[in-house]
Amino acid sequence: MKTLRVNDTDMAYLDIGAGKPLVCVHGSLNDFRAWMAVLKPLSAGRRLIVPSLRHFFPEHWDGQGGKFTMAQHIADTIAFIEGLGVGQVDLIGHSRGGHLAFRLALQRPDLVDRLVLAEPGGQLDESLAPESAAAAPPAAALKGFVAEAAGKIAAGDLDGGLRAFIDGVNGPGSWDALPAADRQMREDNAYTLVAQVNEGRQPYTRAEAEALAVPTLFVGGADTPGILPVILRALAAHVKGARTVILPNAGHSMFRQQPAAFAKAVLEFLAD
Repeated sequence: MKTLRVNDTDMAYLDIGAGKPLVCVHGSLNDFRAWMAVLKPLSAGRRLIVPSLRHFFPEHWDGQGGKFTMAQHIADTIAFIEGLGVGQVDLIGHSRGGHLAFRLALQRPDLVDRLVLAEPGGQLDESLAPESAAAAPPAAALKGFVAEAAGKIAAGDLDGGLRAFIDGVNGPGSWDALPAADRQMREDNAYTLVAQVNEGRQPYTRAEAEALAVPTLFVGGADTPGILPVILRALAAHVKGARTVILPNAGHSMFRQQPAAFAKAVLEFLAD
């Protein structure tokens, strides 16, 4: 593990392999450990750089004070890439990290050669909302899972809060089905969810999707329920030249559930 001083914090990261740099940004309740299943294939012939964002493990944070906003994490990641001194990178973002990567590529396309968005999280504004209300689950649902989970965690019920969030995103029973290591990672980052409620994340707009000029691949899991597949389809339909890969027998954690298929899809896109 290495650290790089970014703005006013030390960002921890893994740095594996050699070649063109590929940066992976984790999602909610995750950290650099989220990518363990794909470290080997993604670092074959590449320099794979996997950071933990501000206030996530290995930092020990109680959810109080600090600077936990989407804007701060975007600024930190921009400064992190600049601080590496490697020029343009390929960038992968998953879930909340996909939202971050989308906005980073909009703000600083000079830093990103190719972009991979694995079920980016967030909400759609009216310009991207599906015409059929039946085609889209309530946009407030995901935000509701975060609020419910954050309330329980703030009250000291970590297990109840994490179950509410994981089951809300992935379907009933998902928390209990997680392997011990994955549960531990969520527990280590539980208090970041308390701050995420007020992180200031803005909805995606059609104008933003159409303005994204970086070659982009969207990756989804065929079994992911709820709003996330709707967001993926809406963005992919308006990002010029975007490609989409849906992995069978996988949900929102597709790169842990189908690591070989995920790595193959990503590497083929990056090499094209």
